[in-house]
Formats: sequence, C-alpha cells, structure tokens
Amino acid sequence: MFEKQLFLIKEEQEYERAEFRKEMETQGLRRRIKRGNCWWPIKFGRSYYNSLDRLVVEILNEGEAPQGEHPAEGLPEHNFEYGKSVCFFSLDSDGRPRFSDAVCIVSYAEEGRMVVSLPNEGTLSRLLSLERPGVALHFDETTYRLMTEALLRVEKARGNRLAELRDIFHTDAPLHWGSRPNIPPQFPWLNASQQEAVQDVLRAKDVIIVHGPPGTGKTTTLVEATCEVLRREEQVMVCAQSNTAVDWISKQLADRGLQVLRVGNPTRVTDEMLAYTYERRFEAHPDYPQLWQVRHDIRQLYSTPHKNRNNSFHQKTARLRERAEELEFRIRNDVFGQCRVVASTLAGAAHPVLSGWHCHTLFIDEAAQALEAACWIAIPKADRVVLAGDHCQLPPTVKNPACLKAGLGKTLMETIAERKPEAVRLLKVQYRMNETLMRFSSDWFYGGELQAATTVRDRSILEYLDTPLVWINVGGEAETDENVKEDRDGESILNREEAAYTIAALHLYIEKISTQRVKAERIDFAIISPYKAQVRLLRQLLKRDNFLKPFRRQVTVNTVDAFQGQERDVVLISMVRANDHGTIGFLGDLRRMNVAITRARYKVIIVGHAETLCRHRFYRELYSRCHHIG
Repeated sequence: MFEKQLFLIKEEQEYERAEFRKEMETQGLRRRIKRGNCWWPIKFGRSYYNSLDRLVVEILNEGEAPQGEHPAEGLPEHNFEYGKSVCFFSLDSDGRPRFSDAVCIVSYAEEGRMVVSLPNEGTLSRLLSLERPGVALHFDETTYRLMTEALLRVEKARGNRLAELRDIFHTDAPLHWGSRPNIPPQFPWLNASQQEAVQDVLRAKDVIIVHGPPGTGKTTTLVEATCEVLRREEQVMVCAQSNTAVDWISKQLADRGLQVLRVGNPTRVTDEMLAYTYERRFEAHPDYPQLWQVRHDIRQLYSTPHKNRNNSFHQKTARLRERAEELEFRIRNDVFGQCRVVASTLAGAAHPVLSGWHCHTLFIDEAAQALEAACWIAIPKADRVVLAGDHCQLPPTVKNPACLKAGLGKTLMETIAERKPEAVRLLKVQYRMNETLMRFSSDWFYGGELQAATTVRDRSILEYLDTPLVWINVGGEAETDENVKEDRDGESILNREEAAYTIAALHLYIEKISTQRVKAERIDFAIISPYKAQVRLLRQLLKRDNFLKPFRRQVTVNTVDAFQGQERDVVLISMVRANDHGTIGFLGDLRRMNVAITRARYKVIIVGHAETLCRHRFYRELYSRCHHIG
C-alpha cells in the first residue's frame, strides 16, 4: 500500500540532496548569505551543557548587510531554525570555503544569534580553531529517515490499532462513531457549524476532519474541541507540520489555562513560550540541581587521564550514572504527569523524551500542509486522530517536480476526505472578509457554502465610495523581454513595471483614505507576490519611497506562502507573469491564489497582466468578477 510513497520519499530526498550539493558547489558565499542560508563571518560565544546534558555553543552573526543594500537595513533574513542541521566552514587564502565534517543541530535561533548542539567536546575544540569561520545550513536527512521509518512501521503493522487506522484511512473499512447524547453539549459562543464540529469530535472513534476555510475560526474550534476532549481524557497530543503552527496553537491552549508541554523549542521562542518547553520545565524541577551536580561529577571524572582510570574510577562512574538515570526518570515522569497537552511538530513526535508515551487523541493542525508520511510519525502515539486544516489552501512543500506530479503532495487529509466524506465537518461562517471579498473564493473552492458573519458582511474602509475587489491591468500588450526577467539567482522571476505599479497603487489608496486616518487607525497593508524575486524588489521600492516611509511598520511585503494564516486590512497582489504564451508557472496552483485573495479584511487590489492570466479559466472568472463588482 505504501510502496509508492516510500519510493517517492526516497526520490524527493535524493533530489533535495542533489540540489543542496549543486548550491554549495555553484553559489558564491555572498549569494548564500543573501538567501539566508549562510552566516559569515561568525563569532563563537559561550559554550555550556543544556538541561538535556547536550553540549551547545552560541553563534553570533558578525556579517554586514548584503552588497547593494543599505547597512541600516540590518542583517538579511535567515532560514536557520530549531531542529535544522548546520555545518561550519573556514575560508582559505583564496576565499574558498573549507567545510568541517561535523554536523550540528540548531537548538535556538533569532536574528543574528543562534545556539547549536554539538556531537561531542572534540567538535567544539575543532570549531574554535577555525580561521575566518562561518556557518551554513546543511542538508538534513533526519526528517526523511523518520518518514521512511514511519511508513515502514505502518505498512508492517498487523493486528493492532495502527493497522486498523491504516485500513480505515486507505480502504473501504467503515468509520465508527459514538452515539449522540440526548442533550448534546452546547457552546453558545460558537456558530452552528463550529458546534457540530466540536460535538462530532467527541463522537468520532477513528478520525474526523475539521475543514476550516479562511477566517472561519478553525483555531477557535480546535481549541474548544481540545478543551472538551480533556474533560473526558487525561492527556492529548497536538501536532502540526511547522514550529510556527505548533507554537500558535500551543499559545491558544495555554491561554485557556491548560498545562501545555512543548516538546522542542519554538523557532524564535518568546519568553512566554519558553516557559512551556520541556527543557525549561525540566530545569525548573526541584531535583534538577542535584542532577546537574551528578552530571558535573561524571564529566570531572572523565577528565582524568586514561592511565589513572582504575577499578575505583569505573565503580564511581557506574554509581553516578545510575543515580543520574534515576533522577532523569523521576523528573521526566513528573514533567509529563503535570501536563494535559503535549505539543510538538510531526517530526518532533519522534523525540526521545516521548518514547513509550501514549494518549487516546491526537490533534493534527494544518494537516493539509503535511506530507502523509510525516503524519504517520505521530499517529502511533494515539488511538484516534482529529485533522484540522484546509486542503484548498497551501499544499505541502515538494521540491522535486516529478514527485509532485506523481502524487507525493497528496495529503492524508485529502485522502480521507475523498474516501470518507462523512468524516468532514466544514466550518461555514467566516469572520474576516466582507461579503464581496469572500464570495469568489466561496463559489470556486467551497461550493458556495460559506457565509459572511453579520459583523463583517458589509464592512468597508471607505464605506460606499470603495470597491472591495479591484484588478489593475498592467499594460495592454504582453511584456516579455523588457519587464519580466530572470532574477540574478536564476530561480525566481520579477516584473519591474508591475512592481512600480503596485507601490503606486498603495501610495494612491493611502492618499484616498487620508494619511491622517491611516496613522490614527493603524490600518495595515500586505503586499503579496508568489515570486521571491518580486518580493525582494517590492521591499527595495518600498524602502526608497519617501511618501510611504511613515507607514513602513504598517506594510508587510512577503510571499503568498509566508502569509498563510495571516490577515491584513488591505492586500495588494503582484502577479508578475506577463508573456505572449499565457505561461503562468505555479500560478496554476490555484490553492496558492486562494490564500492570496483571502488575506484581506476590507479590500484586495490585484495588479497583473490580464491578457496573460485570463487564458486560464480561474483568472478569467476572477477578472470578470472584479469588473462586475466595479
């Protein structure tokens, strides 16, 4: 059943490994720094043993702003985050990087500073001896290994709950439901579809999907369902594909007063979230100082020369190790015994501290962005699964086009929704957009079933003087050679004329609202583009625009993928593609456009070349809807 997935996972792994090698061999140091995959030069800060007895070292980025960018703009954005693998290098006399063979793991990362865990003390001494050192992202095989092991485990499962869930998800095996109580639990603060979803989460014995289109309160519903389940169960597990998504749902649950244990540090951890991590709870235990002293004594013993390690040495170390294991076991049991929610990424469910731990219910948030294989890492931890997300928005990341075409991107949530439509509960009332903005997305992606809540249905920034959905057609002829060019990194495209139009459109709309009102009401804006090169160009234009300078904190510029789950008052979308052939690249993935057009509360301005885009039925109907509204 899983042979194809195993093959595609291996192919994706090989493809990503080859791409990593190609990047390391062909890209210059400056380009890797600009793309956020490398820091140079760096300085090593303090080293110490963390609460899990792992040797870690602090890394400080002493690099400057990339060439062509003003130093005041600070360090470039980076892609280092918790759990990623990194390698270190030094520059030779010719400026070529020489890589160390040690692979380390990021424990914590923020702007300009991170902490990495080292394999051993010898690695630290080698790193400290590097001249003109730097650090770069390394190809990480860990997640691929975990997904492969998970698929093999579920494929071989026989006669247990894991085998039952596998067959229910992938065959015609029936779902099982509990009976409805005579008086089902009521949640007057939820709408009817949210109430039904929570009630059926309580009834589901195998799996249920909470399908949450943009702005429908998926997180609210999921939090309420978790709270209700915990009235009936001791503990639950909450997972998501990314650290960011786990942190968000964890914070919402913690705000409801639940004891959350966050396994794995959040990406850019706040003090508030740090308090919930396993490491912080472990360190806060009253027995931890005693454990720390025992570990210190063990390290002191091992610092003695080998020739002096007699029988007494071995007896002492054995006693100390036994005592350390006893204390670790006691602290770990206490930490887990005091929590109600264990939260981690899907890959984080394989963390050693969760070995042997089990609960009845597993919640997987943002399940539509997770590869099926990743979900199977966490599923053995529970007896039933609640999937939440929206498979009409961004799919999982699959880098190999052949694997994507072969179906690797098809999620477990999609499979279950197709095979077991009775398991899906669609949330139907959205609280973000006015009716006009919502309607096209509802009609195209959700069968016209969404409704705008009365509180947002008719809202507008400029009342009756405004049109909520606008398409600015840039150019009457297809602009191929002069305005649409490959970016210098060769992996993304940009459209200079369209970028200028987009900034001008923002400029004009702020004037139309009035600068005083935009400042006073803190009206916020998003400029979105599917292409990274266009995003970089738009950021540069925004920084150079004197009129927009007072509003920079109110304007966010980023890719579509980065805006998933976010919202702004006004959204401008730069489409980029303009050519004679109607080629639209991955704009053909309509789920990405569903994300883009559903981020706004009040107004969406699409800036794009209609003649190119409207050869596709989706964009043709969207363009027609914009003109009809206007």
